[in-house]
Amino acid sequence: MGTKLLPGAVAFGLLASASILPMQAGADADFSGETIEFVIPFSESGGSAKWANFYAPLLSQALPGEPTVVVKFMPGAGSTKGANWFQNNRTDDGTVIFGTSGSTQFPYLLGDPRVRYDYNDWQVVLASGTGGVAYLPPDLAAQYDGNVANLADVDFIYGSQGATRLDLVPLLAWEMLGLNVEPVFGIKGRGDGRLMFERGEANIDYQTSSSFLSGVMPLVDDGKAVPMMTWGALDADGNIVRDPTFPDIPTFKEVCEATEGCETSGEAWDAWKAFFVAGFPAQKMVFLPGSTDAEIVEAYSAAFDAIKSDDDFGQTAAPVLGVYPQMTRDEAQGALQSATTVSDEATAFVTTWLQERYGVTLN
Repeated sequence: MGTKLLPGAVAFGLLASASILPMQAGADADFSGETIEFVIPFSESGGSAKWANFYAPLLSQALPGEPTVVVKFMPGAGSTKGANWFQNNRTDDGTVIFGTSGSTQFPYLLGDPRVRYDYNDWQVVLASGTGGVAYLPPDLAAQYDGNVANLADVDFIYGSQGATRLDLVPLLAWEMLGLNVEPVFGIKGRGDGRLMFERGEANIDYQTSSSFLSGVMPLVDDGKAVPMMTWGALDADGNIVRDPTFPDIPTFKEVCEATEGCETSGEAWDAWKAFFVAGFPAQKMVFLPGSTDAEIVEAYSAAFDAIKSDDDFGQTAAPVLGVYPQMTRDEAQGALQSATTVSDEATAFVTTWLQERYGVTLN
């Protein structure tokens, strides 16, 4: 099974010499001589790291005064450690920004008792969509060949950050397909799950698009990993369609439809889709504290506007982030709303499933 990337994709190294920002925006703010900490609540090996490291030098160019933007990693408790820290952060001069992912959103949605943060207290300045790709080692991929029934007797091991994190989406999908997947909980980032796969300690894995492009595509090219399916993307009508970054790989919906006993309607499907929508179309976001002055928020919004509107942005972003919306201002607010809103029915289904399947109690 092949993986097709967009034509004209170029190496991330082009960013080092690219001057894509003709002017700085947000003239009322000035970050001259400042160092801005871009805090990521995960390890250095996952998709959030790739995303933050992509944006950091561009943000440095785009903000007034060209400050130094440094990515700082704060892993722990599936990202709730860093999010709780940011909630209590009192640095509202624009020198601290925070990046979240679906693994930060899901505990918030599910009422995880470790959550001490509230998205309503933060100001969003960028929302990035993404996708996800599940993959297998070549021996199991040869058995799979599009027929999940051939894998029904396989004992799968999966490195997981936790069942209430973004891993909820693959774990529920694999269970709906009838696969026997046992997670090893406690890894600090999805990149650590990929390393388990590379070492042979896990025999199924998934990565968000940015991490798949950088970390798994070399394995695919070397014949050490084979894509199984993507989670898909949403069209304008809210339907699951093929991921635009990986158009040759079938979606979970397609695989489910082809698998006896897996239904794309009913409670399980509705819950899976609700959390997919909450976790991927606006999967990563950049926030300032709620007390930040309006001119600083405007400077960041204008900077991200300038970054994503540059003529070369699509070409430089595609091989690193994939092909997904990068949203600011009202679009980012709308994305935040979608990412932090799930129906009571979906929440109830997932809460019961977590208790019955993994013994996770959230109250």
